[in-house]
Amino acid sequence: MRTPISTYRLQIRPGFTLQDAAALTGYLSALGADWVYVSPILSAEEGSDHGYDVTDLSTVDPSRGGPEGLAVLSNAAREQGLGILADIVPNHMGVASPGQNAWWWQLLKEGRSSKYAEAFDVDWDFGAGKIRIPVLGSDDDLHQLKLVDDELRYYDHRFPVAEGTVKTGDSPQDVHARQHYQLVGWRRADAELNYRRFFAVNTLAGVRVEIPWVFDESHQEIVRWFREELVDGLRIDHPDGLADPEGYLARLREATGGAYLLVEKILEPGEKLPETFDCEGTTGYDALAEVDRLFVDPAAEDYLNSLDARLRGTEEPADYHVMIHATKRRIADGILRSEILRLARLVPEAAQLPLAKAADAIAEVICWFPIYRTYLPYGQETLLEAIGQAGNHRPDLNAVLDGLKPYLLDTQGELARRFQQTSGMVMAKGVEDTAFFRYSRLGTLTEVGADPTEFALDPQGFHQRMVRRQAELPLSMTTLSTHDTKRSEDTRARISVISEAVPEWELFLGTVQELAPIPDGPLAALVWQAIAGAWPAERGRLQSFALKAAREAGNSTNWTDPNQEFERQLAAAVDAAFDVPEVAAALENFVAELEPYGTSNSLSAKLIQLAMPGVPDVYQGTEFRDGSLTDPDNRRPVDFQARIAALAGLDRGERPEYTDDAAKLLVVSRALRLRRDRPELFGGYRAVDVRGEAAGHVVAFDRGADRAGVVAVGTRLPKRLAREGGWRDTSIDLPVKSRDELTGTTFSAGSVPVATLLERYPVALLVPVD
Repeated sequence: MRTPISTYRLQIRPGFTLQDAAALTGYLSALGADWVYVSPILSAEEGSDHGYDVTDLSTVDPSRGGPEGLAVLSNAAREQGLGILADIVPNHMGVASPGQNAWWWQLLKEGRSSKYAEAFDVDWDFGAGKIRIPVLGSDDDLHQLKLVDDELRYYDHRFPVAEGTVKTGDSPQDVHARQHYQLVGWRRADAELNYRRFFAVNTLAGVRVEIPWVFDESHQEIVRWFREELVDGLRIDHPDGLADPEGYLARLREATGGAYLLVEKILEPGEKLPETFDCEGTTGYDALAEVDRLFVDPAAEDYLNSLDARLRGTEEPADYHVMIHATKRRIADGILRSEILRLARLVPEAAQLPLAKAADAIAEVICWFPIYRTYLPYGQETLLEAIGQAGNHRPDLNAVLDGLKPYLLDTQGELARRFQQTSGMVMAKGVEDTAFFRYSRLGTLTEVGADPTEFALDPQGFHQRMVRRQAELPLSMTTLSTHDTKRSEDTRARISVISEAVPEWELFLGTVQELAPIPDGPLAALVWQAIAGAWPAERGRLQSFALKAAREAGNSTNWTDPNQEFERQLAAAVDAAFDVPEVAAALENFVAELEPYGTSNSLSAKLIQLAMPGVPDVYQGTEFRDGSLTDPDNRRPVDFQARIAALAGLDRGERPEYTDDAAKLLVVSRALRLRRDRPELFGGYRAVDVRGEAAGHVVAFDRGADRAGVVAVGTRLPKRLAREGGWRDTSIDLPVKSRDELTGTTFSAGSVPVATLLERYPVALLVPVD
């Protein structure tokens, strides 16, 4: 099996095709990347920029370059010695436009008799044998249906008509009544949908890849990539939605000839991948959380908690565990009520449990889950603990929980299987997409894959985790930014400095709230942290982020029933950063308080991620500073020509100031090249001794195994370091004579003053000198 040393993620879309990616392979090789890592490339909904709404599993999307584009990219990558990692989406398909998805079109046309009735996950008995399609403005909108060319049309929506269901004189409504589907008002999806979907997205229908023929047909094109040696490895999107992730991975490994596989799996603190998962690891959200917390000052926690309480108008700060129980319950009783009710309908009649009671109890158990899902029998103790906590919280449900327990534990039962597919949906929507926009004491902490109650991590704790990572997951991906992160690595790096500047943060927030109030204190904290972290940024980008954050949080407005007055005030506050001189000045002054310390954090975090155990990924464009916010902001086009020119300058010997964009490029390129060209220097992990008054501000480790390897050195909590007098007597013990790849300076073995080592940059990348 070929495995990557590092990867570089590219978002393939109609505006940046596989051919465009091929043209970049020379740059990626020069940068030091080992594999090109591409977003989904199978045919997706027309106009889709992300590609996770696949409509045709049989071909590479023509708008993304088509099969010929993949061949061009593969050939170009091979010429540069690069591998290719491709992102695939086995859990669901895009069904927003039925005419673009042949499987879904045939299912709607033929109903239960269709071959694809087995491929999609439809509860036919709930809905009188019809699939409910929630596209109408309301149920009263059926009068808008038209019959055109033997198709039913609702505005721009097209639907098939079953054979023999159009009779002379029929109205479109008469024809609709005879179909295998029922068009219903969109609001009915929350409680009355009868097909499995991705989270609460009605236009992404679940696919049953656990059925052998469905796996075979849905993976024919993917298998071709390996048979023709076009692709070397796969990233598996959302495996937690599958009925049998373990079985799927085993089948996929066999079908690809033993290829490198990663799963998009969010591991909660202390959670491990099941040993039975036949893959190399995860896509790196867990690593992101570990790196981020190195740069948060633990001394700030009480102060930020106190501020959080004042913003909420309460005596105590938000209790995160109470919050996420409430937000998960809101989701289970709201937008994912259909999924909970489907589980309740699967409770055997022998249990003699009323549907409403069963649904209530099932939802309560899911809301006490500390992880996304179990893989029974793996994780059985977690399920039992959640059942116990549900009963403690709701004693009125104990009898119902006792009746449910054997069915939830039955590894062969459909209820247990579907329960496992559903718990992660509630976790994702209730925590990532709701609570993370409500729990706002420090935005760095609420990132995908993180537990925001873990406030900070000291070097000793980090080193312990890295030793485990080296031993257990040496081929798992590490990352700091992805297409899913709510704030880019550089935005978070600057936000982290707030933990070292709490008085300045309180003063700034108080000033802008007085001048341009957002009538939701916790949301105001989140929005102004994001603005400061991303600054400078275009008005439209910040407006889009603020509106999405407010609606996701759901406290003052939401997606389905927006509070227009609140949203007007929110927009006015964001506009004030551009239009009100006092607000603009306060923002500029506050950003100046955070810099250059945010840049120091950026460079240090990047070097640590690139040098630590695992397979480091660089998300497109982040070799320069990138102040992106949540999607779609983090999928904007990248100016690659500027990066190519800057890399050429570095290779001519230019050495930028550490506050320049090119300084991050220097760190990225030198670290990636070392990993690729000198892999023998990255075979182990141990902490490097640091002594002196500022020792706690250094993160240093040696990647050598049997002998000295690369030593990476980063600076943490730089603002406090400066406030306390700098490095003073702090020194680091180098095992051998070493050269800093960033500056070219050579240092003798033994004790080296950190002030000398980090004189030019806040980081050092040291290579043994023979």
